[in-house]
Amino acid sequence: MTIYAPRLEGRVLARLAAAFIALAPALAAGQTAPTAPVKVDGPPRVVFDPALDACDGHDVPDVPARAFRDEKGQIALLAMHFENRALRGADFDSLKLDCQVVFRGSGSADPGAYDDRAWIAATWTEDGRRIAALAHHEYQGNTHPGRCALKDYMACWWNVVLALSSQDGGRTFAKARQPVVAAFPFGQEVGQGRHRGFFNPSNIVRGEDGYYMIASTTGWTGQDGGACLFRTADPHDPAGWRAFDGTGFTVRFTDPYGKPPPDPLKTCRTIAPFPAPVGSLTRHRPSGAWIAVFQARENGADFPVSGFYVATSRDLKSWGAPRLVMAGKTLYDDPCGAGTLISYPSLIDRRAEGRNFDDTGDEAELYYAVLRVDGCTITSDRRLVRQGVKLAP
Repeated sequence: MTIYAPRLEGRVLARLAAAFIALAPALAAGQTAPTAPVKVDGPPRVVFDPALDACDGHDVPDVPARAFRDEKGQIALLAMHFENRALRGADFDSLKLDCQVVFRGSGSADPGAYDDRAWIAATWTEDGRRIAALAHHEYQGNTHPGRCALKDYMACWWNVVLALSSQDGGRTFAKARQPVVAAFPFGQEVGQGRHRGFFNPSNIVRGEDGYYMIASTTGWTGQDGGACLFRTADPHDPAGWRAFDGTGFTVRFTDPYGKPPPDPLKTCRTIAPFPAPVGSLTRHRPSGAWIAVFQARENGADFPVSGFYVATSRDLKSWGAPRLVMAGKTLYDDPCGAGTLISYPSLIDRRAEGRNFDDTGDEAELYYAVLRVDGCTITSDRRLVRQGVKLAP
């Protein structure tokens, strides 16, 4: 079987990571949020192997795993590529890939249509039938003749976080009528030559005063690159999401192809210590602390080795120092000679109290992808695995 996924040159991803890290703010000092170290407990177990479980060549793990219970109590887990399919089962031990595509973009050459390629990256449901979702949407200008002055994937890559919805328990998703949740305040033709936009939203979590997620941005003049915290009163309302500006949740990153045009002077305050997108957010039930898991490349300072890290917070705005969970080269490292990389971490507690698995007890599972490297090329041979972890706040 030929597995389809972008075979990106590893050094390109490493350059992106270096740029993102350089733009991110320094680790906040004096943070007193409680720590919740996460320790691996047990061997990895394969959840999905494309050589055995794929429906076609599009099925590879390419985003952090997101799970919810549908209206019948079945588990749906999304972690695949832009031909979005779900793993389903009565429980986490019986998950199998459902070959029905729940969402795909049309590959439209019109950037204002927001219909090129999209990965479902977050879901939220109250009843298991009506599902709100956030998608990582890529307008890949290099694939559309005349749309990018350059030919390189990264130089033409323009990202937007979009809203999707399902009315049938996640069997099908559709774009919202006005789908833009967070966008670069300029059209895709502006600033070509580097990756631009908002991308890789975390899962959605419920706090005391609303619903939250974290999305990353590469930034622009006046806006730092890094991780931005968003809040809404209703995950089903795309226009309700607002980013934290350092004082309140006031910033709406609107459609640059709409009217009126966005104001690029309205910016979010990026939050440390995240040098790359946040894989998942969960609330630790015994302590009340928020736990973020993410990947990081070794930098000789906050991240002494490459691998998966966690940080904790009481309010989602200020975070403690990162703590290593698992060492290993990640998608943001130079892959040459690595053999395998690890990426797309997320924490899921199968005994979570909520339908959306946004809470965890003292035991959970770390889901992540293992990617095979051929020389210096990151291949599409990648497995979704899970590994038991213990939380010891």
